[in-house]
Amino acid sequence: MLGQPIETERDNEERLIKTVALAVFSSDAISSVAYATEEILLVLVLAGAGALSLSLPVAVAIVALLTILIASYRQVITAYPNGGGAYFVASENLGHKAGLVTGASLLVDYTLTVAVSIASAVANITSAVPMLHDYRVPIGIAFVLLVMFANLRGVKESGKLFAIPAYSFISVLFIMLGFGFVQYYVGHPQVDSTRIASSTFEPITIFLVLRAFSSGCAALTGVEAISDGVTAFRQPEAKNARTTLLWMALILGSIFLGITELARVYHLVPSHSETVLSQLGRTVFGTGPIYYYIQATTALILVVAANTSFAGFPRVSSFMAADGFMPRQLMNRGNKLAFSNGILTLAFFSIVLLVLFGGETHRLIPLYAVGVFTSFTLSQMGMVKHWYRERGPGWINKAIINGLGTVTTFVVLLVIGSTKFLHGAWIVVLIVPILIFIFMAIKRHYNSIAEQLSLCNLRAPKPVRNWVIMCIGGVHCGTLQALRYAKMISGDNDVSVIYVNISSDPPTDLLNKWEKYGFSTPIEVVKSPYRDVIGPIIERIRQIHEENPDDFITIVVPEFICKKWWQRLLHNQTGFILKTRLMFWPNVIITSVPYQLT
Repeated sequence: MLGQPIETERDNEERLIKTVALAVFSSDAISSVAYATEEILLVLVLAGAGALSLSLPVAVAIVALLTILIASYRQVITAYPNGGGAYFVASENLGHKAGLVTGASLLVDYTLTVAVSIASAVANITSAVPMLHDYRVPIGIAFVLLVMFANLRGVKESGKLFAIPAYSFISVLFIMLGFGFVQYYVGHPQVDSTRIASSTFEPITIFLVLRAFSSGCAALTGVEAISDGVTAFRQPEAKNARTTLLWMALILGSIFLGITELARVYHLVPSHSETVLSQLGRTVFGTGPIYYYIQATTALILVVAANTSFAGFPRVSSFMAADGFMPRQLMNRGNKLAFSNGILTLAFFSIVLLVLFGGETHRLIPLYAVGVFTSFTLSQMGMVKHWYRERGPGWINKAIINGLGTVTTFVVLLVIGSTKFLHGAWIVVLIVPILIFIFMAIKRHYNSIAEQLSLCNLRAPKPVRNWVIMCIGGVHCGTLQALRYAKMISGDNDVSVIYVNISSDPPTDLLNKWEKYGFSTPIEVVKSPYRDVIGPIIERIRQIHEENPDDFITIVVPEFICKKWWQRLLHNQTGFILKTRLMFWPNVIITSVPYQLT
């Protein structure tokens, strides 16, 4: 299903050209125009129709912040051309604790990006087809699995697949903006604003405007993804990544401002049953083919937006795994040179979020952007320290740019945290420290293993003996094969063969067979009055282990292997239980000797 494996030597062939990389790494940021304006209006409408005119100044402030971020992250790419983005910058310049805060924030944000993008895509579909409204969660889960599957097939292949909807969305939105402005300035009738049903409105306050600003900052999530994935670009990687980042900013900023201004001049009001982008498309083109094309491409780009996280999350987690803060399995690449374990992890937690929040975009948005602005702030702070330490040509100007980015993003983080805290941001504030605690525990585990396995404390080994114990439940071909193996590994020592008798009668038939076929090996019959097979064996091993703590004890377990898996259910699992009980005993080795049945 995933296609032919790709050799490691072909890694360079799987790199992305700029046009494909724009679709892979920028879809999250560009797709946010589908809901960023709506999130601004949802806050401003609380103060009535008159407050909606503030949407454009709020959008201009967000685009100004975008400009600062782009200038800062272009410098990050120059300074760290091997990728890693905010996590590497914070770890190297501010220490591992700051790096962990950054990494945890990014991983949370990437997971939320998938959930928000997919939920928003489903919202656009249900706006055009209302009968699907009750099936939001199953549809969302299906989309997550689709993007996951595409990414498991490889970065290059998923990039080509998702480039078409990305560029289709960009093109149709520019067309809609062009037609929308032309129609407005030639006297197109405006949409009436009487749909605001509330009879009581909040006053227009600075706090309300800041809430609208913080909600609109959802448009800025994903701008760091390119700096995290520089190594996915073709050579020269850093130059291509910087160019792609600039194009992403120009596209995002122009479409975002255009949609916000059109929504303002047409007096569009946010609705829980229809998105603002859907209202705008219907206002400009009517309910015709172009309207449905806009809805379809919007849904597709929002699905593709999840792909940005599937490109970023596995890379960040692989960097953290390489530093020992996440499971080592996240470093591994699959048969298609993709970080398969990271992709599967992201898909799982994204689906959990969709189920928990019922696939509702507006319930997920308050959790959004807190994590990413935390990483923004720490990475910019780290870059200031980087330039101060390096002091290369033009370092003062570079430090000023990143310093401005630090101050700006920190102020925005405070605004987002204070305005969204009670609306759900507290969940992210709680989860990030929990993740950091888990990361530190993983690191301690790996450090402990490294210390115990270190050759520095190696001493001259003492002479030891290998006690070979064979447990049998009967005399058959499988038993005799295991006995031959036990005698082979025992060396000059005797093999201790144990049979646990759970019956009150002596095992005469078994003893006769053993005398005939047992290669003159003595057998010990242990009585078990309580019909426990495992207990007497464990007790015998414990006795040997206490008397000879430095010696090895090898337990040989004969096992016959049935042809079909379900046939194993028809037999006792004594060997499996014994291995489970002895797994953590020091110097105890459990060896299964299989006998294949036909």
